[in-house]
Amino acid sequence: MTVHKNLQINKEGRLKHFLSTEGLSRELLTEILDNAENFAGVGERAVKKVPLLRGKTIANLFFEPSTRTRTTFELAAKRLSADVLNINIESSATKKGESLLDTLQTLEAMHCDMFVVRHANSGAAHFIASLVSSGVRIVNAGDGRHAHPTQAMLDAFTVRRHKGSFSGLKIAIVGDIMHSRVARSEIHAFNTLGVKELRVIAPKTLIPAYMSALGVKVFHNIDAGLKDVDAVIMLRLQNERMQGALLPSADEFFKMYGLTEKRLENAHPDVMVLHPGPINRGVEIDSDVADGARSVILEQVSYGIAIRMAVMSMCMGGSE
Repeated sequence: MTVHKNLQINKEGRLKHFLSTEGLSRELLTEILDNAENFAGVGERAVKKVPLLRGKTIANLFFEPSTRTRTTFELAAKRLSADVLNINIESSATKKGESLLDTLQTLEAMHCDMFVVRHANSGAAHFIASLVSSGVRIVNAGDGRHAHPTQAMLDAFTVRRHKGSFSGLKIAIVGDIMHSRVARSEIHAFNTLGVKELRVIAPKTLIPAYMSALGVKVFHNIDAGLKDVDAVIMLRLQNERMQGALLPSADEFFKMYGLTEKRLENAHPDVMVLHPGPINRGVEIDSDVADGARSVILEQVSYGIAIRMAVMSMCMGGSE
């Protein structure tokens, strides 16, 4: 879909909403990463708070279930000293026939300053950003198959922390590229940040036809695709995809594309392994790899708080 840059950027060129990594400059993406560095140590302090968003109210508006993402957004907001409102969509008025617009207007009337939105429909975050009043900020926590920008940025942050910079790096994204909002956001982010080579590895049925036009190399053989890569990002294989004609079975997928220690021998000796979670052990990744020395999966969760603190503070006009 077309990304409306003006929705994300204010007249001064600062971040207003964070809806997608697409269309944002390298300078802005780097600023997010740099601000996250300032916040990365907050969780290790005796008092795990900074006062940047004191007096602000942030509403988590999740129309899809998510434990990890919602929890890290909530922790990030609280560490910025904001008040947090978690909206239970399952019991909210939207289930009783109230429109999304009515719900947003009700929340605005309660003087919420930011909505963190997860929705099953692609484009939902952009739609909401186009409706809210000028003082309200929107952060996209995942919309349909379109985008998951904070996940892409926390992965970029994790890579930069281990590798120092993006220049010269070869990165492979493995799994269900077709249905992955994470993959789309990461492709835009890593290309903008200047990686040397970005690869996607998957069966033909799980790679969109336009993928090579996005500046990535397409591989259908995982051993060839992992050759000399510096980082491997494994995507969660969603169970609902197994029931269609796109894949024969979970066992077959693991046999052909599952990440094992043996397959990692094709990569750079200092390769790092990432996964946005939750992990399907024995489907997209072997437990020995997920729990091994090359895995940074738990670091990703921790860094997710710092990235979300950076994004929220920048959208609200402050940085540490």
